[in-house]
Formats: sequence, structure tokens, C-alpha cells
Amino acid sequence: MKLRFPGTRGYIDVRSALHAMHSTMTVEYHGREVMLDCGEDWTEKVRELSPNAIFVTHSHPDHAGGLKLGAPAPVYATGESWERMESFDIPMEARKVVRPRQPLSIGDITLEAFAVVHSTRAPAVGYRIRGGSVTVFYVPDVVRIKRRAEALRGVRLYIGDGASITRSMVRKSKGALIGHAPIRTQLDWCREQGVSRALFTHCGSDIVKREPGEVDAKIRELARERGLQAGVARDGMELTLR
Repeated sequence: MKLRFPGTRGYIDVRSALHAMHSTMTVEYHGREVMLDCGEDWTEKVRELSPNAIFVTHSHPDHAGGLKLGAPAPVYATGESWERMESFDIPMEARKVVRPRQPLSIGDITLEAFAVVHSTRAPAVGYRIRGGSVTVFYVPDVVRIKRRAEALRGVRLYIGDGASITRSMVRKSKGALIGHAPIRTQLDWCREQGVSRALFTHCGSDIVKREPGEVDAKIRELARERGLQAGVARDGMELTLR
């Protein structure tokens, strides 16, 4: 399985050479390629990527806004996301509905959505993605993963929310939790579920404004304290898992 990270920036004004484009990831396996998320930065560039399918975690602009003017492949999203993406220039036959816990296959790539806590206005999912013997979990915006033990069972690599390293960005809105769990908390999840390796994308100012060496050292330290390996994805990064 080959993972690529064409973009790794969250919905922030600041950007850098390492985090210039809204976060998106592609998964390639046995000649098929799936794109996950497509933020506003990609509106004029999404067709350059030419995936076989596009899966959306939720309808916020930095995850779906790049599809407003159309898409080069079928788009998969939950019914709740399609309600907010109704005006997008995507024909009905290319609109595919994702239902949590119902696996979908694109060639030999299997994706299974798990509901997560992140936003009440734009309910989100994370994707458990399997290609052959390799399973990864992708969740770029998250407060909490529902049914976390099932979501992370046997996962080789956790790809998570890089909005903050240690500072909690979780708050309450009308009694419901929203926002972003810090990297430190997500590493605790990985340790609890036996996931030995993590990579963080959808990077916030806490990462983008800092010197890369400082960021890497801090995240490695947090991971080492938990017996894990962890790092930050950067625009253009590629990773092969076997």
C-alpha cells in the first residue's frame, strides 16, 4: 500500500513550504487509487490527481470545498455530508452514499467508515482502510472515535488530527463536544489499542508556525514516552507499507 500526502494544512490562514495545501491523502494499491478529502485549495487542481474515487470525511470547506465545481471521479460521503454538499456540481450518478460500518471496495482497497465526534454542524467519520495485509486508520478531524477499539484493531498506522500537539482544542457547543483532540491524546488512544505507529496531518498553527525540527522532537518525545513511533506528514510525502 502506498500513501501520498499532496496537502497537509488545516483550515488556518498561515501556511509554509511544508504545509501549503489543505490536507488530503491518497491510497494506492494494486493499480487503484483512492483520494481522501479535498479542501478548497484543490478546487482548480483536483483533476491533476486523477483518483478512481474520492472519499470525504465531512463537509467542512477544508475537507470537501475543493469539489464544489465538480470531481474527476465518483465521490463517497455520508448522507449528512451530502445534505450540506447538495449544491456541489457533481452529477447524481457520481454521488455515492457511505454508511458507517458498511465496508466499500474500490478494486482491492476496502474502506469502512466509523463515526467520530468533531462537529455538530458537519458530522464526521474516520476511515479504516485495508489493502492486502495492511490496515490504516485515517481521521484528520477528531475529538473522539466512536467504537475506537473496533476502529483501531490491527491497524498498522494511525493517521490523525494535527491541529494541536498538547493543547486541547475541545469545547462544548449546546452541550456537545466539538473541536480537535491534541496529538498527545491521540497517542494515548494508539497505546491503548496497540497501534505502534502514528502520523499526523491536517496541521494547525501549533505545527505550521514552528521550526520543523522542534515539532519533530516534541512529537517523537511524546511518542517515545508511550512506546510508540510518530511523526508529521508534509506536503508531497510518500510512504509505502508492506
